[in-house]
Amino acid sequence: MASSLRALRKFCVAVAGLALTAAAQAQIIDDLEYRREGADAVLQIRFVTPVQQLRSVLARDAGQTLVFYRVLPTRQALDRATAERALRPRSLPGTEAALPAVTVTDEPVAGRLNDERRLLVRLATPAVHKVRAGRSNRAIELVFAGLGPQVPPVPAADLPPDAVGRFRVTLEASEQTGAFLSAPIPASLQGVNVFTTSRVVQGKLLHETHLGPFTRRSEAEVALAAVRKRFPKAELTSDDAPGAAAATAMAGATPPAASASAPAAGAAVKPVTAAAAAAASAPTPATGDLDTRASALMATAVQALARNEPNAAIDALSQVLDLPPTVYSRRAQALIGQARMAAGDAGRARAEYEFFLRLYPVGPDADQVRAAVAALSGPAAGTPGSPGSGTVTAGAAGTAQGGRAASTSQLTGSISSFYYGGQSRVRTQEFDDSVLGGLPVLLSDDTYSNQDQSQLVSNADVNWRQRDADADQRFVFRDAYYKDFKRADKTRNKLSALYYDHRSFRLGTSVRVGRQTPLGGGVLGRFDGVQAGYSFKPRWKASVVAGVPTDTLLDARRHFYGASIDAEALTPQLGGSLYVIEQKIDKQVDRRALGADLRYFDSGISASSQLDYDVLLKGLNIASLQATWQRADNTVLNFLYDRRATPMLMLGNTLFFGSTTTTTQPTRVTDLLDAGATVQGLRDEVKLKTAMSTQAALGLTTPINPQWQFGADLRYTNTGAIEPVPSLNYPGQASTGDIWSLGLQLIGTNLYSARDTHVVIASFVNGPSFQGQLLSYNNASQITAEWQLEPSFKFYRQTSLGGVKSTRWSPGVRTTWRWMKEMSLEAEVNVESSKTTSATRNESATRTFYYLGGRYDF
Repeated sequence: MASSLRALRKFCVAVAGLALTAAAQAQIIDDLEYRREGADAVLQIRFVTPVQQLRSVLARDAGQTLVFYRVLPTRQALDRATAERALRPRSLPGTEAALPAVTVTDEPVAGRLNDERRLLVRLATPAVHKVRAGRSNRAIELVFAGLGPQVPPVPAADLPPDAVGRFRVTLEASEQTGAFLSAPIPASLQGVNVFTTSRVVQGKLLHETHLGPFTRRSEAEVALAAVRKRFPKAELTSDDAPGAAAATAMAGATPPAASASAPAAGAAVKPVTAAAAAAASAPTPATGDLDTRASALMATAVQALARNEPNAAIDALSQVLDLPPTVYSRRAQALIGQARMAAGDAGRARAEYEFFLRLYPVGPDADQVRAAVAALSGPAAGTPGSPGSGTVTAGAAGTAQGGRAASTSQLTGSISSFYYGGQSRVRTQEFDDSVLGGLPVLLSDDTYSNQDQSQLVSNADVNWRQRDADADQRFVFRDAYYKDFKRADKTRNKLSALYYDHRSFRLGTSVRVGRQTPLGGGVLGRFDGVQAGYSFKPRWKASVVAGVPTDTLLDARRHFYGASIDAEALTPQLGGSLYVIEQKIDKQVDRRALGADLRYFDSGISASSQLDYDVLLKGLNIASLQATWQRADNTVLNFLYDRRATPMLMLGNTLFFGSTTTTTQPTRVTDLLDAGATVQGLRDEVKLKTAMSTQAALGLTTPINPQWQFGADLRYTNTGAIEPVPSLNYPGQASTGDIWSLGLQLIGTNLYSARDTHVVIASFVNGPSFQGQLLSYNNASQITAEWQLEPSFKFYRQTSLGGVKSTRWSPGVRTTWRWMKEMSLEAEVNVESSKTTSATRNESATRTFYYLGGRYDF
């Protein structure tokens, strides 16, 4: 209760501060969250818009990581300024906090296009991890090996209670109590629980050994394929198999206790990959070859332990245990327990020791293993959930009385204020918020305009979350206030998020109401309304959405409604959704579309696609495909293809095209209809005047050595002619034609410290009317624990038709000073010196852009 009151007090203080400060609109990062995935902990970084991971750079001390990503084409008005999210994970009662507190800063990348950004991930406690793409295209994940047991359990929100932990693989059955398995379990399944049950079959009491439980049949089927070679009689069963419970009761026997490594039903289980299954079922070599290979692996493991490299030892020993039984299997099983203890993983060490005793209960080494298990079960280590225990009980997992998860609440956010001066950026906020805001930024575009700016942008972000056994609740508030000191009419406030989100674990329902960004379903941008869903069977969800777009369209009145069905796992790797949506404008159909999304995730491959088709305008709105393949050596290949209408096909676009039937600028569709236009005629005009934009990219990043990475990407852009928009003072744009660019990157890290990165980029651009070359350098150096310095330099040269030549030099520097843990001060200055020459022109200009301010994170 006291913690809830403290959280409420912090919330009231933060909201009170919003009278003086406000948050930038639609920040790209949405939320951070830890979850358990087998033995590992996964930090999920969620975004408000689709993104694509490009590459990552890890600092030598494992305390800082740079993750480069691409913002995929979108109609949302995004705030691309620097933003930050922080997560302070809750530790299990009775344990030391093992999950590192994390701060994620999202920021633009110097010298790259507007769609490429980076995440600066800082860990309060260094921890070895790797970066990967998320299962959806709105997430990037960090995986911390072995820290899964430290993640407090949460209810299986997306599965009905009767679908949790039902499936298992029954390996063998025996009438003898305490019988041992005839073969070791493959190393690929070492992280899966092993337990025994008893039941009566045809008058005989059988003791069965199982792997599991698995939450999905598909996972159990892959595990079954992995063990078939060693256990020919293995079969897929479920914990509610007909007659099983009754048979045990008839026998009057109590099933033997599960292995100490087996958690309660419904606990997270590390998925088994098809690759692991194939490896486990591979043909068995001759016995002599097996012993020779096992001997070499054992020597590698012993040497690794002598060098105090337990993870290398675990890898070698796992390969020994993955082989059919050899003369080294027994020693390897004992030694892997020691290796896991040396790695600090007492829980899995205990599981390895207990499995050894089940296989080899007699012998001097068995006595030594029993002593090791007894030490792990002592007063300090034996307490369930303590650092030395391999078992996390319900009480240790942060549960209340009666086995219900305890209620937890957390309030996070930031308050900041930044002053922007010098020359303004080319694109105005009004343009970015309009229907044309999704136009791609070309490398040839000027960086700055000649117009001076003097603007104060204050930032705030409030996120409150509460979770218990029944529900997960969130309240999010983000608002934007821009104070323009040169043009008072441009001062404005812009609320970007004000919503309440509720998910019921018991009912399988979810609802989000208020001002929000879309979660899919064909919604194109931020809106005021409601999104609701119902999980009606495992991994299946039906959703509805209704609302009003927040971006105004002159005086027109608009609203929309739609429905979708989502399947998270059509197969273990494939998910997708179908949707239908209709939007009205001034009582006419503005947009009626059918769409589909497909998602694929498996073995380092992440891919997603989207298709949106307007059935009234009979035109394609979106056809896109993006994929990322991350290999074990951290080589990353990425692909993008996106073709979409610009702007999106909607009846209301006719308000921007001007009118041939009225003498004044129409502000509603009814103005055009009253002047004699027909709805079908307006739709034909929309289809005729709407351009198509195509973007494609193919990239590769691969490590050269531990300190250097090399990357290359090929990009293509083509945007058709855009009609003038008088209401935005937009003069229109001729077709860009085919624009190709080749980019080369050289990325260095830890060259002179534990946290320094260097990015050198060379780009070559070729279009129908110009050719350009770009060279840029960006450095990020951690000078002290509190101070980070980032100098940068950019040179661009372009030759256009008519002999026009231009050059731009742009040095800059950004510095961040962390004053205390929660406070940071930041400043950046960029100077651009340009020169343009031709037969009749010789111009030079120098422009300066700068900002400075501070941010408080709570």
